[in-house]
Amino acid sequence: MTPGFRVLGIDASLRSPGLAVVEARGTRLAAVAMQTLKFPPRARHSECLRGISEAIRELIAKTAPGAAAIEGGFFQRNAKTADILGQVRGAAIAACACAGVPVFEYAPRRAKQALVGHGGAEKEQVARMVMQLLALDVMPQEDAADALAVAICHLNTRTGHAVLDAEPI
Repeated sequence: MTPGFRVLGIDASLRSPGLAVVEARGTRLAAVAMQTLKFPPRARHSECLRGISEAIRELIAKTAPGAAAIEGGFFQRNAKTADILGQVRGAAIAACACAGVPVFEYAPRRAKQALVGHGGAEKEQVARMVMQLLALDVMPQEDAADALAVAICHLNTRTGHAVLDAEPI
């Protein structure tokens, strides 16, 4: 049986980014892979960024997604935090681009809305919906659940189940 369309979901953070691949076959969704990377607090930023880029490249090589979805930046009061998040997103986007995988960006509120029905959903609500949609036996770790959620959001957007204004970045 040939695989359906696969999407790599990325929950960007420096110390514990979530990565997941979701496959759609018709209206059925399945989790192909999910992981949360863990980097120690004392690891240099450059080491974390290298690790994130390598993990994404390896996951792309293993699962062959047709697209990647990443949460867009959101308002940050702390400029340093916003800068670090931008670096992580840049490393992730570059890793996808080097592999020829187009990247689509979704606002965090929009990804939550696509799954739960409203953009102010709590992380546990999102994780429970991800669990239900993918028929998972165990609730995924928080960062992996967010990566699964943004991948599902993209699949819903691209299949016409939801109309969002995502364009590749």
